[in-house]
Amino acid sequence: MTGVPDERVAVYDPEGAVVGAAPRSVVRRENLWHAASSIVVRQGAGRIYVHRRTETKDLFPGLLDVAAGGVVLAGEDPAAGAVRELEEELGIRVPDGGGSLVPLGAVPYAARHTRYHAHRFVVQWSGPVRWQPEEVAWGEWVPLAEVVGRIDREPDAFVPDSLAVWREQLHEWIGLPPQATGRAPS
Repeated sequence: MTGVPDERVAVYDPEGAVVGAAPRSVVRRENLWHAASSIVVRQGAGRIYVHRRTETKDLFPGLLDVAAGGVVLAGEDPAAGAVRELEEELGIRVPDGGGSLVPLGAVPYAARHTRYHAHRFVVQWSGPVRWQPEEVAWGEWVPLAEVVGRIDREPDAFVPDSLAVWREQLHEWIGLPPQATGRAPS
């Protein structure tokens, strides 16, 4: 996300209801529950867009990511945040109202450094991808089965929160249950 450090972020409770707003720095410092959009970009049924985060990102620098996304701002609908983040990070302009943005529900993610409700979306895209240089160092279309195989072999190469909220779905898309990999979902 390219915003200023103290933009206002929607604050959520652990159950997923909006309970207020706070500056981004406070949300980070106090590890407050918030929400984020998380969008997997698909090209047909066979490929997804995978990108590497820049080394200057404050969280998970240099790791691979299977999803674009970012925090939901105060007063912002998660779908609107997803549309905004896709355009900011990958230059993907979804029609107004998120016409081809498909919601897959929200899942909680909690770790030492962040706690949020990931509002998951999928978008089908066959147009150009334009990286935001401050956030994306590299990216390409990768066959879904190849992505899942690499995740299962090298999970530490990927952004951990994206894996936690997407791993089971990625396995499902290729018809492979997560337990068949020998690893439990993160």
